[in-house]
Amino acid sequence: MSAGGAARHPYLMKRYLITGASRGIGRAIAEKLAAPDVTLLLHGRDTVALAETCKSVKRNCAGVISLIHDLATVKGVSNLLSEAGDGPLDLLVNNAGIAIVKPFAEITAIEWEQTLGVNVTAPFLLTQHFAPRMPPGSSVVNILSIAAKTGFANWSAYCMSKFALEGLFQSVRAELREHRIRVINIYPAATNTEIWDDVAGDWPRDKMISPDQVADAVVFALTRPENVAVENITLSNAAGNL
Repeated sequence: MSAGGAARHPYLMKRYLITGASRGIGRAIAEKLAAPDVTLLLHGRDTVALAETCKSVKRNCAGVISLIHDLATVKGVSNLLSEAGDGPLDLLVNNAGIAIVKPFAEITAIEWEQTLGVNVTAPFLLTQHFAPRMPPGSSVVNILSIAAKTGFANWSAYCMSKFALEGLFQSVRAELREHRIRVINIYPAATNTEIWDDVAGDWPRDKMISPDQVADAVVFALTRPENVAVENITLSNAAGNL
């Protein structure tokens, strides 16, 4: 990586890449970051849902690029990188994730590899690719979870991936400091997104925090002066974690 990251001519628009932008936290972040001087590169797997996100932000930003790829495979990540191009990037939001919720004895090798692929390998490859193209003052945001710090029964694959992501980006943060690239980790407690539609059990979704609240935390961290790093934000219900 060259000192200070990629150079940028001042008149060029900013470019933000957000993975998992079809719905939930990713969509909320995209909607809050849309601005006239920003081109949003929005990734998702659900063509219809991603199109709805693109439509909702299009009128508020300079441009929108839809990236429909499966991040569970290295080939899928490579295809996204090819479509995104080699231009500078001002913000990378690693938000895409999957959750396999079942007793650890029932997790298949395929489910394990999918979890690793989407939740760990994809953020690693995306950050490795884009960091040398990020100018000083840029940021990498990782949507982790309180599951990056605490294990929960039946969530072993998910917790494994979040613990791994935590370790990865603590190290990456230390490497990127000299290039003035901030690494911001967000740790939401249970958040009311569609992920719960496929999780067995009676979950009090009305008591969960909202995607908008997580997105507000991201915006807060990003809007601090460039010489201020808000590196870790934990969000939960004031009444306690679910």
